[in-house]
Amino acid sequence: MVWSGDWPKDPGDEEILATAYREGRILVTLDKDFGELAILRGNPHCGILRLVNLSTKEQSIVCLQVLQLYRDELFSGAIVTAELDRVRIRPPENRA
Repeated sequence: MVWSGDWPKDPGDEEILATAYREGRILVTLDKDFGELAILRGNPHCGILRLVNLSTKEQSIVCLQVLQLYRDELFSGAIVTAELDRVRIRPPENRA
């Protein structure tokens, strides 16, 4: 696990997404901007999990559950949005 908050300076959303992709990592975020980078700009990624409206304690519980249940979808390039009682999955676009 890598937390971008440990980096010496914030490289910006595009570089965070690019680093996760280069390292073959699923990006877990509270920020919808990463999904917009992936969908609207077509930035490559290895899956994005966005957590919405969750307390800090709920974030860890939901994150672990979603990673266990939807690991394959995420690694195939899906964007998953997870709330306490709801999960939405946007499958990856057809990759050429």
